[in-house]
Amino acid sequence: MISRFAKSFFAVIILLFVIAMLALVHPPSRTYMEPWSGQLLSGSPKENSTLHPGTKIVETPPIGGVKGGVIMSKLGNETAKAALGRATWKLMHTMTLRFPENPTPDERTALSSYFHLTSRLYPCGECAEEFQMLLKKFPPQTSSRRSAALWLCSVHNEVNKRLKKPEFDCAHLDDEYDCGCDDSPVEGSPPSKVDPMDLEYDPSRDDITGADLIKGGR
Repeated sequence: MISRFAKSFFAVIILLFVIAMLALVHPPSRTYMEPWSGQLLSGSPKENSTLHPGTKIVETPPIGGVKGGVIMSKLGNETAKAALGRATWKLMHTMTLRFPENPTPDERTALSSYFHLTSRLYPCGECAEEFQMLLKKFPPQTSSRRSAALWLCSVHNEVNKRLKKPEFDCAHLDDEYDCGCDDSPVEGSPPSKVDPMDLEYDPSRDDITGADLIKGGR
């Protein structure tokens, strides 16, 4: 006679064997949401990739710190605040005017994350709070260079309305903020003598006299 304990032991062994066989035949699938389409897909992002076989997939680490409140305190120096604002608008407008025409998902995420990080780290705390409110009301548009540039122009005009300043003509934004898109060096031309990291260099002034140069028409 087989004891009750032995029967239970053999039943557990058989059950574990059946579970192991089912796991081998039907491996568990994972479900995830594709971030751009919002569709639920099974498997993993690598399995659903449209890349050719053998293509190396580089995992992009998630960007932290995008969400959160303003980090900087109030900026009391009005002169410094104005200078900072002009420089920042020029930087961001030039960035969107040079953004790719057909950006990849990673490039779109990078641009959107940049704006959200700026809304936290901008040195003027009260300005950053306003920028955060604008981002909530008007989320960044990053599907193309045109959409990004026009989005930022409209956000800039929202600030101009509050300050009772003239609004920009978004159709001719590059007239105000020259993106330098035609300044790519021609193959075979001598390299520039200007260090790209020399932030004090002003191309609109003569190197020797410091006098303003006459700008030609475009």
